[in-house]
Amino acid sequence: MTTTTNPSSTSKVRRDIVGGKRPTRRRDRIRRPDPTRIGLGPTDESLTSMAGLARFGAFLREQGIDRALREFRSLKPHGGTVYPMDAQLRLLIDAHAAGETRVFGVEALSSDPLFVRLAGGVVPSIDTLYRDLNRFDEEALEKLEALMAQKGLDRERLRAHDDVHLDVDTTVEPQFGEKEGARPGPNPRYRGRPSYHPIVCRVAELDTCVGAQLRPGDRAFGTEDVDVVRKIVRRVSAQLHARQRLWVRIDGAGDDASLFTMFQQERVLFVTKPRLTPNLWEAASKVKDWRAVDWDAFDKPITEVADIAFERPSWREAGANVRVIAVRTREPRAGRQLYLWDGLDWTVKLYLTNSDDPAEEIARRYEGRAGIEPLIAEWKNGWGIGEAPCWAFRANHAVLLLKLLAHNLMRRFVRQVAPHLTRWRVSWIRRALVQVPGRLVRSGRRWLLRVPSACALMRLRE
Repeated sequence: MTTTTNPSSTSKVRRDIVGGKRPTRRRDRIRRPDPTRIGLGPTDESLTSMAGLARFGAFLREQGIDRALREFRSLKPHGGTVYPMDAQLRLLIDAHAAGETRVFGVEALSSDPLFVRLAGGVVPSIDTLYRDLNRFDEEALEKLEALMAQKGLDRERLRAHDDVHLDVDTTVEPQFGEKEGARPGPNPRYRGRPSYHPIVCRVAELDTCVGAQLRPGDRAFGTEDVDVVRKIVRRVSAQLHARQRLWVRIDGAGDDASLFTMFQQERVLFVTKPRLTPNLWEAASKVKDWRAVDWDAFDKPITEVADIAFERPSWREAGANVRVIAVRTREPRAGRQLYLWDGLDWTVKLYLTNSDDPAEEIARRYEGRAGIEPLIAEWKNGWGIGEAPCWAFRANHAVLLLKLLAHNLMRRFVRQVAPHLTRWRVSWIRRALVQVPGRLVRSGRRWLLRVPSACALMRLRE
């Protein structure tokens, strides 16, 4: 029987900052009113459901986003342009921050007076937005990707760590309908469905995106992506001092000699999973010198590690220095494990690295890569990166980068105005900081935004 009257998890359930759970200690039975007796009063065109966009917009101006987006005005060079390109991109960032993951969602926001005010007084038609997204070329996409990565990096926060981890991963984005570059490829859920297969990269210490590249669905990760990964590695390395170590973590797709050579040239450490080939299985099964690193209550080893004398011909030809590590255990672990010994309950995991650190530390370091999976789920569910609004491939690439830029900016915004919410998912962050009711009024030659006293926005301003 528990004696705890206020469980520690209740604060998370109640979400006090968005109103929380009301007191329930009362003796009188509640009675629901008759909804037919509630009349409908006159309309009020000044009401907004997105009052938090005002403070979010002020934060972005402080961050220099409005100024940075002016570089994209060259995509619409005509002097008489009604909707400048930088204004269109800011409008889409606001729409994504408000929870609309498609360009078509701007139609729903066009009735909100605050959104219209921030858009310049007029919300363009979605046809205009589609045409403007189609204006992106390769140079503009590189600029947008660099801006997104810049807002995902924080030198001061990174330099507080001895080791920094860059996680590289790919994800499948199934597409329904005809889309340029959407082709059948590896798709565990919708087999044979055309899709995109983008690369996304995060820095684990910041949990932000520092690089992304949209690719056709039939393109696997490998040698063709070495230049993309090299650019992102250099980008993160430039934020570190000489004594810090940068680790790159990739799944089994990272078993590529050209990648290992690039990491060696850039002087960064890597840890990845190998491709499980029969000759590697055989080498692992013949290892005799296992070193125990963990024991059970009866002082019997339950986890052992060993180095495997194994080298692929491609590694030797490329001059890559690759160390193969095996970790075997008797305990159930998550992820794919190999049973190499008949009659024994040992399972083994294999890793590739160029580090001389102890094998158990390298294996533990790789397990931290699992954090990118929930982040990708956050990008898909909360920001809709899997939804491609246009037929054109470059337009869809631009939308992907805009959504990741909005994610990075939202994380910065939360750290500044409400650091105690940094562990929240974006759906709850929007409820607390963006989707706030208010009234936009004109008084004393200035615009005022009135919000309820109980909302988080008012408390954070105090």
